[in-house]
Amino acid sequence: MDARKLDFGQVPIIARGHTFDTVTEKISDIVLKSGTPKWWFGAFLVGGALLTGLLFALTVLVFKGVGIWGNNQPVGWAWDITNFVWWIGIGHAGTLISAILLLLKQEWRTSISRFSEAMTIFAVACAGIFPVFHTGRPWLAYWLFPLPNTMGVWPQFRSPLVWDVFAVSTYATMSIVFWYVGLIPDLGTMRDRAKSTLVKKIYGALSMGWRGSTKHWSRYETACLLLAGLCTPLVVSVHTVVSFDFAVGIIPGWHTTIFPPYFVAGAVYSGFAMVLTLAIPARKLFHLEDFITTRHLDNMAKVMLATGLIVGYAYAFEPFFGIVYSGNKYERFLMYNRMFGPYATFYWLLVLCNVVTPQFLWSRKLRSNTVALFIIAIIVNVGMWLERFVIIAISLTRDFLPSSWGAFKPTIFDIMTFTGTLGLFLTLMLLFLRGLPSIPMFELKAMLHGETAEGHDEVVGLEAEAAV
Repeated sequence: MDARKLDFGQVPIIARGHTFDTVTEKISDIVLKSGTPKWWFGAFLVGGALLTGLLFALTVLVFKGVGIWGNNQPVGWAWDITNFVWWIGIGHAGTLISAILLLLKQEWRTSISRFSEAMTIFAVACAGIFPVFHTGRPWLAYWLFPLPNTMGVWPQFRSPLVWDVFAVSTYATMSIVFWYVGLIPDLGTMRDRAKSTLVKKIYGALSMGWRGSTKHWSRYETACLLLAGLCTPLVVSVHTVVSFDFAVGIIPGWHTTIFPPYFVAGAVYSGFAMVLTLAIPARKLFHLEDFITTRHLDNMAKVMLATGLIVGYAYAFEPFFGIVYSGNKYERFLMYNRMFGPYATFYWLLVLCNVVTPQFLWSRKLRSNTVALFIIAIIVNVGMWLERFVIIAISLTRDFLPSSWGAFKPTIFDIMTFTGTLGLFLTLMLLFLRGLPSIPMFELKAMLHGETAEGHDEVVGLEAEAAV
């Protein structure tokens, strides 16, 4: 086979000098090579320890009730719903990268698409824990689905809890299907390269008999386009539905029409920040600099900057709507309380994290500096969590009547539950990186060959020729 090298001009999608063989070998060896890096075991130990704390906290909650959390009256929604919204937001980048950028034929998405899709699934799994256990009776969670039953117990479709169930379950289902379908060609490659008989059988079962024929590729492309078309509306609809949990309420600070676009932009913002937070260390530890290049980091930073500006715009106009436009004294007091009340520190910290810090991304030099980009992404993740906390918990501390005012203070079980979901996320991500190809090999090789989607069968034919 004539080794065809990639050349996309000044800034390549992947580093120059790679052939079909080197792409397959470098990515598949992360999974198939013998021996696991020592840092992986250390990270897995940390994730497992945090996950153990989560299991302990949830076990205590089942036996004692949600009173072990800091939730109270009037702060009925506190860290639990804050963390739910934060995790759902983190999952948005995966669908955006996978579906929308695929439909727009943005080739730079290739190296980070599968990584971000997995992040989406794991983030949604973490998010689902909070509303289920917030009810206090997780064993009755199936009541939220409109299942035929003799007792005539039907979900209350005017409840935000039911909206979330339908939105999040749909989002999770489509994300899992899209992710798995995209894995099939590479699972076939892993099956063919595996040395162990057991591993071959596992990958063979998962690859569903993939042989890379023209018919297989044709059906694969059709399925991907259909799934991308179905997933695209979810990017907007899911976090819009989550924002309705608050926007339809009459609580000051919640009852505003700006929430749907505000929440969607914030979700994409935090999602790309998390992709950078995970991709930069993985890129270094697995030596993937050839595939996740500075161009990918630069483009993700630009998306983060753009969505950060939208979030900053929302921050600027929220006081306008609350203080000037609404003419509502309760809304005016809420904005004053956020800025100068007992929780003012959190408000100004979120402005610093989400509005001021991302302005450094205007610099191309900083966008190509992995250390600076990693720090900025971490700060944005913290800032977006603070934003959800300010909107949800702090808004509830000052209600219409001073006699019903209160405060919120997290308990050790609040902390264990949140850090436990971080451990769950880390554990699942580490297992994914160790057990499945984290970068789509076939897409990189298709670009390497210089072909579009219609040329996949030729790529397979060239690989078969090389094998012979």
